[in-house]
Amino acid sequence: MYIVNNYSLAVALCVITMLCWGSWGNTQKMAKNWRFELFYWDYVIGILLFSLITAFTLGSIGDSGRPFIEDITQLDSNNMLSAFIGGVIFNASNILLTASMSISGMAVAFPLGVGLALVLGVFINYFSTPKGDPLLLFIGVILIIIAIIFNGIAASKNGANKGAKKGIWLSVAAGVLMSTFYRFVASAMDLENLENPASGMASPYTAFFIFAIGIFVSNFLFNSYIIKRPFAGKPLSYKDYFAGGIKLHLIGVLGGCIWALGTILSYIAAGKAGAAISYALGQGAPMIAAIWGVFVWREFKGCSRSISSLIAMMFLFFIIGLSLIVIAGI
Repeated sequence: MYIVNNYSLAVALCVITMLCWGSWGNTQKMAKNWRFELFYWDYVIGILLFSLITAFTLGSIGDSGRPFIEDITQLDSNNMLSAFIGGVIFNASNILLTASMSISGMAVAFPLGVGLALVLGVFINYFSTPKGDPLLLFIGVILIIIAIIFNGIAASKNGANKGAKKGIWLSVAAGVLMSTFYRFVASAMDLENLENPASGMASPYTAFFIFAIGIFVSNFLFNSYIIKRPFAGKPLSYKDYFAGGIKLHLIGVLGGCIWALGTILSYIAAGKAGAAISYALGQGAPMIAAIWGVFVWREFKGCSRSISSLIAMMFLFFIIGLSLIVIAGI
């Protein structure tokens, strides 16, 4: 399988990860008049297809590690289940995040949902395995919490968005769930030894494929329920999905592929770039999404000066807080 052995390349891939994670939401915005419940099916299909493509290409070439077929056949059942559960939890969180984005926009959903996941993830990881400067770490967390509060206040005050409060609560629920999924996927992989992973453990490509299956299978339950009982708008049916044009479906698939590209690059680059670099760049995704939402999609267009000030403070506190968390771990 393909493994990154060059530090500069690994850092470049981490930057691409950040851009992918913060930008896939643009495809939902591009699919105008296409309900998020229908878009989300194509998004999930895109993730699954991309995981298959990378498994049989990057995951099966080169002399390092085990090729995909060999790797998946030797995988321990507990590790397989762990990666699958990670996919189920992620799907539950991400479908809520996507719902929030459809109601409140990218500039609200990502900083609130993914920012909260970052805060909770720091606490979970620190108390399970204490590492880094606790003072800098928790000052950084406090600043990000303040940034999240600023974002929430700005969203609730934005009179142009009548569904803001519902979107805020959906993003909060998404953030709580999102903070827990990664440990299930990580425990299935031998990230410390990608070239010769331990017997029974998965390569990043195999773990990501099983993770994608967890997303796909669970979507029959989660999305089928939401289609019948949506957070906003009238109930839908799968007839509505198949009535969509090929262009709409391809936009959703593209969104899934963009997110999947960022994820697989983060897995294969983390070993060489180092945890601090990959973590910092990956968690910069909410700011990328907020930039798209504020400056490209103009989600706060025509808002008052006080709301603009809150958004500016959100950017400032998030960036400083994230920087402190990274420095604390070096």
